[in-house]
Amino acid sequence: MENKKNRIYKTIMLVVLTAFVTFMITTFSLYTYFSNTSLVSIFDTVSSESSEDTAKASEIEKYLKKIKTTINKYYLWKDNIDDEKLKDGAVKGYVSALGDEYTEYIPKDEMEAYTENITGNFVGIGIYMVADENSGRVVVYYPIPGSPAEKAGIKAGDQIISVDGTEYTYEDFDKIADYIKGEEGTKVKLVIQRNDEKIELEIKREKINTNPITIEMLENNIGYLKIPSFDEDTANDFKEKIEELQNKGAKKIIIDLRNNGGGIVNEATDIADMLLEKGQTIISTVDNNNKKEVTYSKNKPEFTMPVVVITNENSASASEILACSLQDNERAKIIGTKTYGKGIIQTLLSLADGSGLKITTEEYYTPKGTTIHKVGITPNEEVKLPDTVKSVYSVTKEEDTQLQKAIEILGEENWHEFTK
Repeated sequence: MENKKNRIYKTIMLVVLTAFVTFMITTFSLYTYFSNTSLVSIFDTVSSESSEDTAKASEIEKYLKKIKTTINKYYLWKDNIDDEKLKDGAVKGYVSALGDEYTEYIPKDEMEAYTENITGNFVGIGIYMVADENSGRVVVYYPIPGSPAEKAGIKAGDQIISVDGTEYTYEDFDKIADYIKGEEGTKVKLVIQRNDEKIELEIKREKINTNPITIEMLENNIGYLKIPSFDEDTANDFKEKIEELQNKGAKKIIIDLRNNGGGIVNEATDIADMLLEKGQTIISTVDNNNKKEVTYSKNKPEFTMPVVVITNENSASASEILACSLQDNERAKIIGTKTYGKGIIQTLLSLADGSGLKITTEEYYTPKGTTIHKVGITPNEEVKLPDTVKSVYSVTKEEDTQLQKAIEILGEENWHEFTK
């Protein structure tokens, strides 16, 4: 049985937070490719299928029918067979046999949460939770900054005792997550335990941005932006946050992409467009027909101040697109450690039965025409965190050698030279 103690969830998603090494999504597109919901039809190709493809699909259909007939004839618990689960299992196996860790089938009961995970926008109160077997309760991992939960005073470590008058234990994690979700503008009543105190709260559900860009003014008129992922509206958020920093006196910026596993590619390219000169190459992609497309910056730069980007081994995918576009065009210097090296793009196809297929569709290249897939981006200057630092999440500003190096570089009068 899965160890629930170590499962961390978004209450508004009902899906496990994956480790950064999975880097699930790099682009988000929805298409409807299939016209019905039977098991075999999932394997059918689109209207442009060849006669060879049709023949292969027919063979698959015959084989699956034989398997189903055999199961119905010999399986001891045949009356308990769930055809929907069999279909999902068959499709998952078919797709996983490609051997591509980034291509996967998503059953329809997981599709809504999966799509929400991509966009980064949900309706809820905005907390991450963990099912804690030791305490026997569902515990708040931390509230999302600026969320209704944070505004209501919920803190990391709070134990959730009840939701709308019903008491739950850690084994009821999914129920708690379900009941905390709801329509925008409605309220949910929580009783939480904090040390020896029980606290009753009534919190209004709102649309939540789970990965907001955080900013801070540093010394020497340096503005700092931490981009945790590239979700829906990240580019707009970036623009607003830079303008806010400028109003506070920022004349130089640090963009922190550490542990940013990617997200929606267009959000990353839109940010690059704000920083590059018109006509500069941001990215080029090649599909399975060897068709090449180049994305250029469309406008004059909205922001021209000096830029340093911080990366680490968990900076991947869309964050690598932004980093390499600025580095190759000599717009910014990269400080930190080599990036993850995920130079391929996935597209999420929405199937007619409500399920989905996330499939690798393109490989991308840097403005200088190099591939970074399974290679990564080498920083202009490699700077590691001290061995005593366990995680970038817990590092103090004083311990953060990568941040301190970025500040040092931006303090140099000849900062333009380091981009070359």
